[in-house]
Amino acid sequence: MRKRYKLTAAKVAAIRKPGRHSDGGNLILRVSKQGDKSWGYRFGIDGRERTAGLGPLRRVSLAEARVKAEAMGKLLAAGLDPLDERNKSRAAKRAAAARLITFREAAKRFLADREGTWRNEQHRRDFSNSLDTHILPMIGGLSVGDVDTPAVLKVLEPIWRVTPETANRCRSRIELVLDWCTARSYRDGANPAKWRGHLDHILPAPKTLAPTKHHPALPWQQAPAFMADLRGRDGVVPRALEFCILNASRIGEVLGATWSEIDFAAKTWTIPGDKMKSGREHVVPLSARALAILKAMPRDGERIFQTHRATTGQFLRERMGRADITTHGFRSTFSTWTAEATRFESDVREAALAHAIRNKTIAAYQRGTLLAKRRLLMDAWAGFCAAPPVKGETVVKMRRG
Repeated sequence: MRKRYKLTAAKVAAIRKPGRHSDGGNLILRVSKQGDKSWGYRFGIDGRERTAGLGPLRRVSLAEARVKAEAMGKLLAAGLDPLDERNKSRAAKRAAAARLITFREAAKRFLADREGTWRNEQHRRDFSNSLDTHILPMIGGLSVGDVDTPAVLKVLEPIWRVTPETANRCRSRIELVLDWCTARSYRDGANPAKWRGHLDHILPAPKTLAPTKHHPALPWQQAPAFMADLRGRDGVVPRALEFCILNASRIGEVLGATWSEIDFAAKTWTIPGDKMKSGREHVVPLSARALAILKAMPRDGERIFQTHRATTGQFLRERMGRADITTHGFRSTFSTWTAEATRFESDVREAALAHAIRNKTIAAYQRGTLLAKRRLLMDAWAGFCAAPPVKGETVVKMRRG
């Protein structure tokens, strides 16, 4: 028997009275005090009365509203809550749409979420450069749900054997972005960029492809002669380089040093964690020569050494004729001198280089004593650098630290 309806298109257009107007069954036309008209499906379930909106009249005609009401009626007859089922369906559609974001968009959102958490600005730039140079050109247009193992290998395999270190960093950064996507419910399942237990079965370990290349370093026996030459040269660059060598520091830490980090009374230089490679604050005990360099520097601004990182390497090559060594290599010179020419413990040397002590118990126990021992070590190093050139392989034994 054909269902009898109460409304017609003409009646719907003519209704002006605010309230609910039934079409028969569960379909109603709702009219607001302002005259706006919309459709609703009114039903009762589990002792509750509910109304599911079916859309405004301007977008949903009477015939379309009846079709929607009939679909909800079938759900109700099956013992389901039509409103809950519709909400579930909409949520599933939203989730499916969200999962269609591209890897490029995901990477952009990941970087935005990480803003303010980078160890330093260089780290953020390195991450972005990896994306722009190696990753996004290959998989940037893929939806994050479609980034699978073959897609990851498409990025990695062309560079894996050529530049293993760069390739492994790319792998790690893809993994981070995809882990973020999983946490944001943009994808699920295993991470195809995971190394252990996955890609390590496909690709050779980076360390087996290219041994670590160390920065060219000056033999420690030549340090006194080199430092005498360096002390005889005027300018900001030679003083920055000398200060860097005396403290066994990284050049970026020296060129980023500010006057507020120096405590002349305590004879220390405290480098904030956000300027350190390790992310941890590092206190450097300053030798007499290091302090003298600082006191002789003009205070033209907050930064102590007003120059750029590249200038120290250029100075070594062009002004001192030493293209065979690097600024960073002097950390190795210091480390080798400590090991071969002194009796200072290795943990004191590693702490001076701001390397973490792997044994946490020892690290905690030595936290209070290493600064005093490191001061003895740095004074000994400064003294060696100021000594007459060492001839041959003579070992100079310093006192135990």
